[in-house]
Amino acid sequence: MSTKKIDLTVKIWRQKNSNDKGRLETYTVKEVSTDSSFLEMLDLVNENLILEGKEPVAFDHDCREGICGMCGSVVNGEAHGPEAGTTLCQLHMRHFKNGETLVIEPWRAKAFPVLRDLVVDRSAFDRIISAGGYVSMNVGGAPDGNAIPVPKKTADLSMDAASCIGCGACVAACPNASAMLFVSAKVSQLALLPQGKAEGSARAKNMVEKMDEEGFGNCTNIGECEAACPKEINLTNIARLNREFFKSTLSE
Repeated sequence: MSTKKIDLTVKIWRQKNSNDKGRLETYTVKEVSTDSSFLEMLDLVNENLILEGKEPVAFDHDCREGICGMCGSVVNGEAHGPEAGTTLCQLHMRHFKNGETLVIEPWRAKAFPVLRDLVVDRSAFDRIISAGGYVSMNVGGAPDGNAIPVPKKTADLSMDAASCIGCGACVAACPNASAMLFVSAKVSQLALLPQGKAEGSARAKNMVEKMDEEGFGNCTNIGECEAACPKEINLTNIARLNREFFKSTLSE
């Protein structure tokens, strides 16, 4: 059985560095296998550019298995493209039509400055984690699984929050460029468990303050973040973050 192939027109954001004005450049890519991933399509674009003696498109990627959170671009106005619960590296070309035009842009946020083309600096997320996304635990062997009983429902909620990969799609999709879904997931995964209680009184306050300092916008409950999240992190985590933040202010 032969693999179906399609031809596409791609308009890709090109920007040399953060000081460059940037612009969309149009390329034609032919005979793209519908079995290939979106990043493999970009690889094909770059192969053609290199053969023409032109500079290839810079884009973030690593595992290409939807795990690391490195990949990420806005495709036709949607973070990670049109498929729900899917990272860009796991988005396959069978979801696009022959002859379609794709507009590919980087994450748009003040806190995510463009480094080159589709690559943005997301180190603001790392600094937010450093502000409070940790627990005080002794190193060594793993404790007995029954030493600290945790109800299954609570453990499941914590694991759901922990599935956030920090890709930044929530920021890119939010009209306010808010990082509340990311921060709430990182706070929730620890706040729900006994191991996270030691820093609980300061964690939310410190992480929210760092989020504001980095230049992210405020949450206005539009819900685009949840819709764009490839791990489908629930908005209820933002409510939990608000409660944790309120409790942290009372403990001062």
